[in-house]
Formats: sequence, structure tokens, C-alpha cells
Amino acid sequence: MAVPVAFFALFFAYPVTAIVGRGLKAEGDWQFGRIGEVLSRPDILDVLWFTTWQALASTALTLLIALPGAYVFARFDFPGKQVLRAVVTVPFVLPTVVVGTAFLALLGRGGLLDELWGVRLDTTVWAILLAHVFFNYAVVVRTVGGLWSQLDPRQEEAARVLGAGRFAAFRRVTLPALAPAVAAAALMVFLFTFTSFGVVQILGGPAYSTLEVEIYRQTAQLLDLPTASVLTLVQFAAVGGILAVHAATVRRRERALKLVDPAQTSRRPRGAGQWALLGGVLLTALLLILLPLGVLVERSFDGPGGYGFGYYEALQSVGAGGSSTFLVPPLGAVGNSLRYALVATLIALVIGGLAAAALTRRAGRLVRGFDALLMLPLGVSAVTVGFGFLITLDKPPLDLRTSWILVPLAQALVGVPFVVRTMLPVLRAVDDRLREAAAVLGASPLRAWREVDLPLVRRAVLVAAGFAFAVSLGEFGATVFIARPDNPTLPVAVARLLGRSGELNYGQAMALSTILMLVCAVSLLLLERIRTDRSGEF
Repeated sequence: MAVPVAFFALFFAYPVTAIVGRGLKAEGDWQFGRIGEVLSRPDILDVLWFTTWQALASTALTLLIALPGAYVFARFDFPGKQVLRAVVTVPFVLPTVVVGTAFLALLGRGGLLDELWGVRLDTTVWAILLAHVFFNYAVVVRTVGGLWSQLDPRQEEAARVLGAGRFAAFRRVTLPALAPAVAAAALMVFLFTFTSFGVVQILGGPAYSTLEVEIYRQTAQLLDLPTASVLTLVQFAAVGGILAVHAATVRRRERALKLVDPAQTSRRPRGAGQWALLGGVLLTALLLILLPLGVLVERSFDGPGGYGFGYYEALQSVGAGGSSTFLVPPLGAVGNSLRYALVATLIALVIGGLAAAALTRRAGRLVRGFDALLMLPLGVSAVTVGFGFLITLDKPPLDLRTSWILVPLAQALVGVPFVVRTMLPVLRAVDDRLREAAAVLGASPLRAWREVDLPLVRRAVLVAAGFAFAVSLGEFGATVFIARPDNPTLPVAVARLLGRSGELNYGQAMALSTILMLVCAVSLLLLERIRTDRSGEF
């Protein structure tokens, strides 16, 4: 536990505490009265209200649209099912900046709807809600569909034989069994939308602002640290409260279930109703997921002189079109992002692997507290973390403000929770008697880990690496503060291009977003191949 605790203390707790403390201190004294002052401001109350209700609306809309998809993937067998499963998961690993750009190409000025019907939905709440559904569709399909595929359908069939109608059997038998998975999916969607940054910043315009966007505005634009500190504390308290309520609720609803092999529950659709449901899910995937991505790709090739590679070629030059946004060609951000993501993945694997190994040793409250510590970066503003890096890691012996390693360190903070959650169940499934047998035969603890644990968890390590790489590649909230102008990442480069007017800048943003989307999609497909490869199962 020592190395992960030291890592989080130095690169998470210290920067966050420092920036919050700087905002709430004046002349060496704590000014807690600022909390009440900030929270009583009408503009801040509007931000809090919008953050909450848009997260609730996004969660409800995502469940409404995605639950039929979860059922189809769980119960139906149809051609192209694995490919479609990977396709609907692509949005989840895409950076929020790319998601916002894709919907901007579909709903914004000069977008598909604008060209066909003269309708623009950017700078409206509907664009934000649709983008959130697009981003979180796979969360519900994966979380709920995974459990649904293992529920024995004969239990619901028995209820119908005893006289229950189709809806009553589902409500009394299946829904209670699915409740923990639905609650977990709803929680994840709510957290992702409650802390939404890139999507709201690009699609919401000046009229809409979430807590995360407001923290960024107060910090980077207005230099109002007291307000930003209060909002950080509010966001942290809200996320912590939500997690606590969810944990208590799920513990009360969890119960033993009769699970079966998913292959036994999946079959081809029967009857007009099931075929119509499958068709509806496929149409939803086409309109909600493939259409925005397709429009994004199409806009990247649609130049002033017709279709071609003009925008992609412009990415290779500095200051194309009179822009001084970059000190290096925007295309150089591809190499920067890949290098940063690879280093961040290595850091996340080391820290997350050690943490997961420590958590397999059940040691009561100490380990539970350590587990909660690892999840904190997902509930604290990434903007706060990034700005905290700048004001704390600027003195010897940790003067890293001008060092390239600062970006991978910030990205690794977000990757570690994914590594832990991927590796922990597998490590806990390893039989302790195997380790004991290796020790009896004279193996040292290190060799026992290398010979026993590592072969069994090798596939989980690869899956964890894929997740860490994808989230590191798309990290934006902290990176936007600490990425140097001569070494921007892909999400930062896209945001800078969108922040400047001009057709060339817009087209370059579309081209760079397409490149980032392809890199993320390839990472996901490799991850899916590893996940479905049964040769390494035990």
C-alpha cells in the first residue's frame, strides 16, 4: 500500500488541498464564511441547479433509451452482434471533446440538420442531453446487459405459467434481480454527467454551465480561486454523498441469484414483436451513435474546394490560415498524445497493480478506506487537479512545472481506478493455496507472484492497460492546464481549434477529432478481442 498511498498523497491530495486552501485563506486565516457567500450568489445557484437537473435528465433519458439495447444484447443472437457491441462502446472511450465536436458537426452551425432543415440545436440543452446519452449508452448496455444475460429465463417463465402476465412477471421476478445493476449503471451515468466538462463547454455555449465548467471559468478566466475552491468542495461533497447512498442502497438489495452461462439464454428473435424490438435497437444505434460519428468524418473531408484531404494536410503546418494557436503543427499532437498515454498507462499499471494486490489482503477498515482513496480522482474536479499541479509542483525537489512528465502523472490519476477495478476481481479469484504451495516448494514471494499470479491475471492486465490507455488519451480537464503550447495533446488541440473562428480551424478540428476517434476505436477493438479471447481463461 505504501507506493500507491505516497503517489496519491503527493500528486492528488497535496495539489487539491493546496489550491482549496489558497482559495479559502486570506492573510493566513481560514475564511469559511466565503462558502456561504459563494453559495448564496444567484449565478452560482443557477449553476448548481442546472448541473443537478441536467444530470438527472441525462440519466433518465439514457436508461429509457439504453435498457432495450441491454435486453437485446443479453437475450438475442443475431449476425454482427459482437461487432455492434464494440461499436456502441466506442463513444464511452472517446474523449468528451470529440463527442462534443461530433454533435457540433451534426447539430451546430453548418451541421447536417442546419443544411437539411435549417435547424440548429447547439447552445441548447437538447444537444447536451443527446450527447450525454450518446456517451453513456454503452454503460447501461454493458452493466445491465452483462447481468441480464446470466439470469435464468426459466424463473420468469415459471411466473407466467403460474398466471402472471408478461409485464407482471418482469416486474416481480426480473426487475428485482436487475435492480443492483440498474442502480450501478444509473450511478455511473449520473456521475459522468454531473461532472461533465468537454460536452457542456462545446455544446452549451455561455448560457449553460455545470460545476466543472464553472470551476474552469472561475480558475482560468476570472482567476477567482475562492469561488473555484468552494465549488470544488461542493462537487466533492455531492459525489461522496451519492456514492455513500448508492453503497447503502445496493447492499440492501443484493441477494443470491441463480446465474447461468450467457450462451444458454441467447437465441434468435421470435415473432414480430421481438424482431421489431431488434430493429428499433439497431435503428437507435444507427441514429444515435453511427450518425454523429459519420458526420464528424464527413465534415473532416468536406473542404472549401470539395471533398479531399485539405484539412488533414493543413494539420501538418504551423499557423495555417493565419492562426497562431500552436507553436508546432497540430498533427504533432498525435505523437504527443500517444507518448503521454503510454507513459501514463505504465504508471497506472504499476500503481493500480500494487493497489489491487494490497486490496486482495482483506484487512478491515484500513483496506476499505484505501479502496475509497483510489476512487477519489473520479469525484474531484480534474480542473482543480490540473491547476493544483501548477501551483504546488513548482519548487525543488519537485519542480515539474516545465517537465513533460506532468501530463502523464495527471492522466495516470484517472487511469488507476480503472486498473484497480479490472484487476481486483481476478486477483481475488486466485486460490491462496497455489501461492502457499509455491512457498512450500521454496519460491520467494516475488517469484511466487511471477509464477502463480501473473500468468492467471495476464489477460486482466492487458484489459486494464487498454482502459488506462483510452482514458489517458482522452483526458482533458487537467491536461488543458498543464499541457505546454509546444506539446499539446489531441483533446487540447481540438479544443483550441474550436475556440478560434474560421472555416479552416473548424475543419482542422474535425480532422483531428476523427484521428483521435480512430485511435480510440482501434484501442477498444483490441481490448474487445482480448476480452473475448477464451484461450487465456482459467
